[in-house]
Amino acid sequence: MNDTPLSRRSFLKHSLLAVGSLGILAGVSGAYGIFGEPNWIQTTTVKLSYKRYPASFTGMRIVQFSDTHISKYYGISHLTRLVKLLQQQEPDILVFTGDLFDSRQGQISDDVIPVLSQLQAAYGKFAVLGNHDLRMDAERITEVLEKSGFKVLVNESQRISRGDESIRIVGVDEMFHGNPNLPLALQGIDREEFVLLLAHEPDFADLASKYPIDLQLSGHSHGGQIRIPWYGSVFTPDLGQKYSMGLYNFDDSEFHVYTNRGIGTTLLPIRFNCRPEITVFVLESNSI
Repeated sequence: MNDTPLSRRSFLKHSLLAVGSLGILAGVSGAYGIFGEPNWIQTTTVKLSYKRYPASFTGMRIVQFSDTHISKYYGISHLTRLVKLLQQQEPDILVFTGDLFDSRQGQISDDVIPVLSQLQAAYGKFAVLGNHDLRMDAERITEVLEKSGFKVLVNESQRISRGDESIRIVGVDEMFHGNPNLPLALQGIDREEFVLLLAHEPDFADLASKYPIDLQLSGHSHGGQIRIPWYGSVFTPDLGQKYSMGLYNFDDSEFHVYTNRGIGTTLLPIRFNCRPEITVFVLESNSI
């Protein structure tokens, strides 16, 4: 390039345009991450088959949501919209896998009870607590969930029957601040029964896979919350790093873990390339 005043001015002009364009792009991306994607809920349908899954349960819809993190960034109006979306999925069984309120930017409130009470599922609503729930007040949040119609499972199981067949929903205590006890939770369960495990932290799957459990549903990781294209998550929390998002299977086993990306946010009120998620599971029997 000839180093003339004109060429220098041209270079400077194009450099300023490039910097300005990058600034605009960063601003648009930031606005999208704060105001756009956190409100753009994705519904994911997962179809799986299991030997132990009873034929009479085929076609039932198990709907999962997780990590609402109700706070100053996610309020009653957001929750009301979420409830409508959940109900549109026509759940037969509804499960919540923890972190109702955000321990950093939220506070426990009974205001959510009439909203969550609108959720209907023919075979029940079930929940486990997350690390934010235990960090705040496990007893109080259990009360809020149960007044909203959820059965909170802490190292225990619930049988769901349809005709002469049944499955088990099992819930374990949270790993950071609680005392998960899977052998206790599985007491009295027939080894031939299909077992659906609710565990807030997905990396609990390494232990769960050693027991007669078919499917583990978890949350906690938010899928990383901010994901850079061609790179992945900027950050995933402890106990949510190995199975951070989506479906994982295990060699020589029918066991799966599914990690839901959650609904709300924590630390930063931003989601990027990691939309909030509702998951619908449609299971069937593959027994011969």
